[in-house]
Parts: sequence; structure tokens; C-alpha cells
Amino acid sequence: MSRVGKYPVPVPAGVQVTLAGRTLKAKGKLGELSLELTEFVDVEIGPDQVAVSPRGEDRRARTLWGTTRSLVEGMVKGVSVGYTKSMEITGTGYKAAMQGNDLVLNLGYSHEIRYPAPAGIKITCERPTAVKVEGIDKQKVGQVAAEIRGYRGPEPYKGKGIKYDNETILRKEGKKK
Repeated sequence: MSRVGKYPVPVPAGVQVTLAGRTLKAKGKLGELSLELTEFVDVEIGPDQVAVSPRGEDRRARTLWGTTRSLVEGMVKGVSVGYTKSMEITGTGYKAAMQGNDLVLNLGYSHEIRYPAPAGIKITCERPTAVKVEGIDKQKVGQVAAEIRGYRGPEPYKGKGIKYDNETILRKEGKKK
């Protein structure tokens, strides 16, 4: 079993972590996030770190120990530096543009796709084939990027579609004569 929970989460300068009842709040220069704690873990806040410990030795408490520690680390990093997902659009005529608060995608369909940016998420297009999703909530940034990618995922023959910057597309060979 992983022992990631035993390492304390370092809190950088400029981030305040508070515990009110079973709610843990992190406040930094980019915003504020909160996490509802389960009854299986305890949290101790030190001067420059947050330590998570299980309440018992049962399996449920030990599994939620590492999970809670990872969620706290994600909150602290999110309010201090934030999260970013970059995507590339490949294909003839495929492009993206921001119109107000909506991301407008032309992906080879008979219609354009409008994706409204959710609250707390900033979507930018530096060029027509590059989309960047930014925010403080790691889960929400990943979910928005996955939804955008889901409109036209990369296909294995020509590589057309929307892919993450760090993603490698396994290419297939076309049919032979």
C-alpha cells in the first residue's frame, strides 16, 4: 500500500490554510478552495505545513489518508500557482476561437461547437490551433479539458483532432494496395 499520506504538505508563503469544523480552506493569491473532510482522517495545521493522519487502522481510513493528503496538496498548489492544460488542434480547417465567454470550435462537422467556459475556468486561444485551459481547481481544469477534447479526439491514421500538448498519438499504417 502507498505511504504518500505520511509526508506533510508544505505550505508556501502567501497561502493560508484554516480548519473550521470538518472543512479545510486554503486561501492564496489566486483564490480560495475548500475541502470537506471525512470522519476517517484528522488534519493538523503547522506553521508551514499540513499533516494528515488516519483516525484508525482499518482499510477505509488508510485509503482515505493518502487521498486526502493528495487533495490538500492539490488545493495548496492551486491557490498558489494554479493549473494549466494545453491542447493542440490538428486537421485541415480545424480551429478554435474565443467569442465572449464561449469557446467556438470548428472541427469538421456541419456546425460549429460552442462551449461556454464554466465559472473559475479561463480558456484562451493564443493561435487558432492552440487552446489553453487555466484555473485553480485541478479536477475542474482536467474535466473541462477532457470535455473539449471529447468533441473530436485524435484519430490514429492522420492524427486529426484535439490532443493534449504532452500526449503522443500512436499512429497506424493505412491499408495497402
